[in-house]
Amino acid sequence: MAPNDSAETTGEATGTVVVRRKAARYIVPVAVAGVAAATIGLVPALADSGDPQLPKITAQELVERIAASDEQQLSGTVKISTDLGIPSFGGLTDSFLPGAGAADSTSSAAPDTKLMELASGTHTLRVAADGPDKQRLSILGEGSEYSLIHNAGEVWAYDSASNEAYHAQSGQAGPKGGKAEERTAPEGVPTTPKELAEEALAAVGDTTSVTVDGTAQVAGRDAYQLLIKPKQSGSTIGSIRVAVDARNGVPLKFTLAPSSGGKAAIDAGFTKVDFSKPDASSFSFTPPKGAKVTEAEDLKAGAEKDGAADKAHEDLSALEDFRGLNVIGEGWSAVAEIDIPGGSGLPAGGSGDVPAEAQQFLDALGDKVTGDFGSGTVFKTRLVNALMTDDGKVYIGAVTKDALVKAADTAK
Repeated sequence: MAPNDSAETTGEATGTVVVRRKAARYIVPVAVAGVAAATIGLVPALADSGDPQLPKITAQELVERIAASDEQQLSGTVKISTDLGIPSFGGLTDSFLPGAGAADSTSSAAPDTKLMELASGTHTLRVAADGPDKQRLSILGEGSEYSLIHNAGEVWAYDSASNEAYHAQSGQAGPKGGKAEERTAPEGVPTTPKELAEEALAAVGDTTSVTVDGTAQVAGRDAYQLLIKPKQSGSTIGSIRVAVDARNGVPLKFTLAPSSGGKAAIDAGFTKVDFSKPDASSFSFTPPKGAKVTEAEDLKAGAEKDGAADKAHEDLSALEDFRGLNVIGEGWSAVAEIDIPGGSGLPAGGSGDVPAEAQQFLDALGDKVTGDFGSGTVFKTRLVNALMTDDGKVYIGAVTKDALVKAADTAK
């Protein structure tokens, strides 16, 4: 094994990549379970066997190498395995969000819903990029393929299983007020391995250990292994390991291990990668003959027609009624305390406020808990847990159930 540096580094030592954020920045939002899958859309997976001899490098130098990497052209195959402990929602979507499945306002090729399939299981993807204006991501299925293509201001998506296509100008598909022309994924979703690594490194500070932990080979390329671990107890995250290309600083492998042990919650990495310019045909798309083509504007119009847009506006207005965000603790064990509008917790079973199917889902997913704060229900995944109290407060973080109860008691 090549010699390595095990010295720890802090937020001040890692330059522009790792900056101290507000404590709330470290809190994983309620939707993290679903978003987590999309955030690894262009991130890499399984490492080859091998332990190459490489020059010594410090953790600070390796982080700086990631920051300095500017590879904008690549193509390759990615394998992603995700086990967040999220049960299948099946047909529950309509129970929680009436009208969400209306046929006139959805498309099987729409990227926001299709990319959510990465939330569980193992998937093989083909990726290609040629600068900020051209990217392609394809999810390979059994006898089918889903492709999302961004080419100079246009976004196409095609689902071969249903023979449906989706088309939008990148300004329609991108985040409001953001650089839509540089993205194909939904708002807030990192679309390169470098972005994902930087998101992980953003939490580095006095509560975090960052070391160089040996070397590896990923997709036939020599790499250093950067190991990020919480110093605190109570976090559901055990460690994050990033394999960094020794030559160009591109993250090739990302593995997030839960503190509870077992298989990785996220294991994503290149099995093949090429940093030369992809063929221009990779970013060209013409809908096949007979394909149903849905325009983004048509989806918007359909949503307005069936009232979904008004419902979404009402939901956003309700979110704006949250009476602030209080952060309890710091770093990896930080917990966000949120007041629910109206000051009420979950409706009691049989109240009629929640469809029976949805109520059964909530009961199966949650654990009843009590403490000095009173009583409530903890909803768990392998990474993010949330405590909803009976008096209308939510405590959420990448922490254990006991840590949530302790935070609620502290806030009482």
